[in-house]
Amino acid sequence: MKPRYWHYWIGLLLSVALVPVLRALHLPARFDWKTFGIAYWILAVQSVFVAALLCLIGLPSQTVLRSFVGRYRRAPLRIVLVLLCFTALAWTFNWMTAALLTVDAVAILDFRERDPHKLLHAVASLLLPALYIFAGFLLVFAYNDIIVSVHFGFAYDAAFNAMDRWILHGWSVSDLSHWALGTYPLAFFRFLEFIYFGMFPQIGAAILLVTLYDGKDRGLQFVGTILMSYYLALGLFYLWPSQGPYYLCPGHFLRFPGTLQVHSIQQAMIARVLALWNHVPIHWISTDYFIALPCMHIAQPLIVMWFMRRWKRILIVLCAYDCLLILSILLLEWHYLVDIIGGILVAGIAIAITDPPAWRKPWVRNDSEMLG
Repeated sequence: MKPRYWHYWIGLLLSVALVPVLRALHLPARFDWKTFGIAYWILAVQSVFVAALLCLIGLPSQTVLRSFVGRYRRAPLRIVLVLLCFTALAWTFNWMTAALLTVDAVAILDFRERDPHKLLHAVASLLLPALYIFAGFLLVFAYNDIIVSVHFGFAYDAAFNAMDRWILHGWSVSDLSHWALGTYPLAFFRFLEFIYFGMFPQIGAAILLVTLYDGKDRGLQFVGTILMSYYLALGLFYLWPSQGPYYLCPGHFLRFPGTLQVHSIQQAMIARVLALWNHVPIHWISTDYFIALPCMHIAQPLIVMWFMRRWKRILIVLCAYDCLLILSILLLEWHYLVDIIGGILVAGIAIAITDPPAWRKPWVRNDSEMLG
């Protein structure tokens, strides 16, 4: 069996073992489909938006922007319709949701107009990678609950915090966060939250662009690399479970403003881990994620950049964004510094397994091929 296919076999093994393990631990063998469905829909909408922005940034202007502007100049009524669409959505939801949905609609219609047959082909090509990553994440969430049911979820926090203090010459991530809280306004931390949660659409956008330009097999390979990194993360979490600096910080929930999303999310995560460890009955498997080491908020963007490296301008933008992401991870006390180092190593190992140089194909398709 070739290493590049390991993610399929590991996923299959985890799937076969899932129900027996859940029943043995008296955990429910059912999922919170409503929560998963809503989260997946939101991520899909955001991913199309990010993919459209990346196309504007990274693809030749004559391929995307000039042809798009030319079509709207020839039919100016379209501009009025787009503005009406945005206004109606903003009235119904809010301006941000309206902007996301309007850009998504315009991008999809523009793609269809270039060649209606390519739209159907694109949907068919994207279906399998999209379903594969959804199924893989179900496994990851389920095994998160399984692991903290049999291992104390905070067992190695003190050890990782001590490693950080050694690396940072006596400082900790919490110390850095407290300094930032006393130095910068609340708006700065809201910006950090936006950066932190904005990582997820990168994954969806990469699935879209990699699959559309390099084919379904390459899209599946990208998803497989993401899932391989998660399977490695589950193994490390089983061996060295930890939550992150916010768990050890005695004044974390007093210092951090309650209006920040991370405040309630981190509180809920601690409560959920303790409930699972104490075998409090739960109704279903939901979007539970407790892994500190390795930091998957670093591993996933690195994998995205690896598969998107053919577009140099997109790579530069992603690199700049991910530098801000490291700042948000640390100052919001999500991860230890050693978690970030672990995330880099996990990303490298996953890429080496699924996309080794010995068999990697030269992906040289023309950037304008899919867009006509």
